[in-house]
Amino acid sequence: MTPHPGSRSVPTREIGDRHALSLVLVTLTVVSGLVDAVCFLGLGHVFTANMTGNVLIIGFALAGAPGFSVTGSLVSLGAFLVGAVAAGRLALAFRDRHRVPWVRTALWCEATLLAVSTVVAFGAGAVPPYPLIALIALAMGLRNGTVGRLAVPDLTTTVLTRTLAALAAGSRLAGGTDRRSGRKVAAVAAMVAGAVPGAWLVLRHGIGWPLLLTTLAVTGTALVYREGTEGPAGT
Repeated sequence: MTPHPGSRSVPTREIGDRHALSLVLVTLTVVSGLVDAVCFLGLGHVFTANMTGNVLIIGFALAGAPGFSVTGSLVSLGAFLVGAVAAGRLALAFRDRHRVPWVRTALWCEATLLAVSTVVAFGAGAVPPYPLIALIALAMGLRNGTVGRLAVPDLTTTVLTRTLAALAAGSRLAGGTDRRSGRKVAAVAAMVAGAVPGAWLVLRHGIGWPLLLTTLAVTGTALVYREGTEGPAGT
């Protein structure tokens, strides 16, 4: 029976820690740290990569907690969903082709959206942050949708809750074997590695420079991403 395109979400071969795709996803995790530093610290306490945070922020704002924006979070949530839909359509377009051009196309789309965000950030002045929030959330929705289809264990690039839980539950202390523990630790370290310089740049130089850094990181990743043996899209 031919699988439905939407079911192509589980890799047929194990993606090792040193596999090119794993390295791409770790790099994107660093970018997520930068992005959330920009959005939370520089765009009014809004997340664009972490939608759980946005749902909570909407709840806080509706309860009257100061410093949170219902509008900003709703803009982010809506744009994120549009990006995720685009990711699904992109996966369908590449369903009978190799994985590498599919992933590279998604990377180029994300880099383009981040580049536009960077230009807007440097020239925005007193313009409301909503266009920036929408652009960045669109990029993150596209990324999350694509990474979800890739389904590489413990490398979601934007959230660490399940990664940390799996790290603890699979540890020898919990009776596990520490399988893929290196990858899980790398994911956590990558997020911190993006958040620290991202916060430093936002607090001292504004949001333009960290966004430029995200653009360069994703662009560089798209340029160098190769695999020795290209698997079909979604495998």
